[in-house]
Amino acid sequence: MNIRKGEKKDMKAVLDLIQELATFEKEPDAVVLTVADLERDGFEDYPLFHTFVAEVNNEIVGIALYYYRYSTWKGKTIHLEDLIVKEKMRGSGLGFALYSKIIEQGQLDKVRRIEWNVLDWNTPAIDFYIKSGARILDDWRVAQMDETGISNFLENLKAK
Repeated sequence: MNIRKGEKKDMKAVLDLIQELATFEKEPDAVVLTVADLERDGFEDYPLFHTFVAEVNNEIVGIALYYYRYSTWKGKTIHLEDLIVKEKMRGSGLGFALYSKIIEQGQLDKVRRIEWNVLDWNTPAIDFYIKSGARILDDWRVAQMDETGISNFLENLKAK
């Protein structure tokens, strides 16, 4: 097993893993991202995200994709967007190795918090996170506005 920083050439494998996660999360048609999007957004002058990849026998079988945020209470933080391990490799320790790498990166970067979302039905992940020392916040809800919501909001704003 080799954990390393992701490179532009890895983005096809990264997208494949993202698609596998979407299927696992019961949203197989939700991914609209392309390899070109990942290459542009992760490897231009001001990258929007960073990755660690896990390789076994020269095959990328896991990723951790993260980016930096700024908290008005804490300052610099890391948001772990996704930690994905191919189904055939789950239980092999790859997920733990990627998770550990993100926490190490947070310490290197002197962030005051690392955060991520987990689906309420993903009890193996929740149990793992709690066992590792993370807190699951029950009193917060994730709010999102998709492209349709954005357009509708702005159209309604213009109409006023």
